[in-house]
Amino acid sequence: MSRYKVFWRWFVSKFRELANIREDTDVQATIDSIKKSVEFRGPNVWMLAFAIIVASVGLNVNSTAVIIGAMLISPLMGPINGIGLAVGTMDLAMFRHSVKNLGVMVLISLLASTTYFLITPLSDAQSELLARTTPTIYDVFIAFFGGAAGILALSRKAQAITTISGVAIATALMPPLCTAGFGLASAQWSYFFGAFYLFFINSFFIATATFLMVRYLHFPAAVYVDERKQKFVKRALTFFAVLVMVPSVFIAIRMIREASFNSAAIKFVTAIQNDVVYKDVEVVSNRREFSRKEQKIYISFVGKSMDDLQIQHLYALQKEYGLQNAKLEIKQLGGSTDMQSQNLLVADLLERKEEQLAQKDSTIQQLEDELSRIKNATAEFKQIAAEMKVQYPEIVSFSVANAVYTQTDNLEQDTVPVLFIHWSEMPEDKTVSSKVKQWMQVRLSVPTLELRETVAEKMNASS
Repeated sequence: MSRYKVFWRWFVSKFRELANIREDTDVQATIDSIKKSVEFRGPNVWMLAFAIIVASVGLNVNSTAVIIGAMLISPLMGPINGIGLAVGTMDLAMFRHSVKNLGVMVLISLLASTTYFLITPLSDAQSELLARTTPTIYDVFIAFFGGAAGILALSRKAQAITTISGVAIATALMPPLCTAGFGLASAQWSYFFGAFYLFFINSFFIATATFLMVRYLHFPAAVYVDERKQKFVKRALTFFAVLVMVPSVFIAIRMIREASFNSAAIKFVTAIQNDVVYKDVEVVSNRREFSRKEQKIYISFVGKSMDDLQIQHLYALQKEYGLQNAKLEIKQLGGSTDMQSQNLLVADLLERKEEQLAQKDSTIQQLEDELSRIKNATAEFKQIAAEMKVQYPEIVSFSVANAVYTQTDNLEQDTVPVLFIHWSEMPEDKTVSSKVKQWMQVRLSVPTLELRETVAEKMNASS
């Protein structure tokens, strides 16, 4: 046997040993835990309603911390895990119970969030709300792998609460429902359908991850006394799984295509902005449209009208970034009919440039003020040193610095100016030091000043 085969077998053996997740699985405890979490009555009803209100407030005021807190107390994951477990173990009763409870949960969530958004005085859609209206492929990845981590944590003999809590945050089931409630309350149906679609995707892929993990861990299938009923349940649940899974594959493919298109379009527009070929024009706006049938990129230019060479180069760039199938709509705001639009755009560009220049000027002014202050302080201390030499020739050097004192019992801090004096020899008259301190206190216009004294010879000897 060659060394490569020996190494490969050793590697596979070690990998299986490291990646083994069946060894510590507690099947019955996991099933019992999920069945218990599927139940929805009493405290769970109020807990869900309160969590939805808290999440809605967080979305309304754009507070990520509040949203995360609400997701930690939400019981929404239970029925979704129950659906995945039911399909994986062919348990029709559990499947019906989980679907029914999930439907009730969704209804209560929509009622609570819609009621809140109807009465709140804050009606604007903040960024946290808008982020829950357009599903992306990343939402699919988060839901699937988050769901896999969740069922894996639940199946351990020692359940990792931190992992389960992290899954509740990462999969973000509540915010889409709250956003759907906002769409209902404000009659903005695009928000409602987009957010509810996102919730469906998250729920489905969490359930799918649970189903796959249950099958991989060999959870026992439900046993029915009637063999015909067992076959019927198996066929019915298999049909349902396929019925839901097939559209999800197309959804995932579409999302991947859309994400790829958006990424390529952004790089394409950036390349135009950085290309020297278009130094006489500037991209003032761009937007993208993606659908199953066609993709479009709209770009508006301002400046000198582009010649044929520039337009040909534009199409060449489009092909270079894999966008040859996308329809490119170009608008040049340079003709006489577009003078008003061009003037407005140019004015807007100039205003933005002026704001940027104003910010830079402000930063430069602050730096110049700081530099001027340092120069003035240097000149002032030279003047003080000259005066000190006349009044107190025994002083070799001095310095002034702010010392930060921190109390060890209550950690309170105070900043006090400290005067350091190096004497050629310590004055016999103790009032001299006091007079120097008082003079410097007046000279520097400070209310308090502490004094520290050393003898220059001792200082040199110690150094």
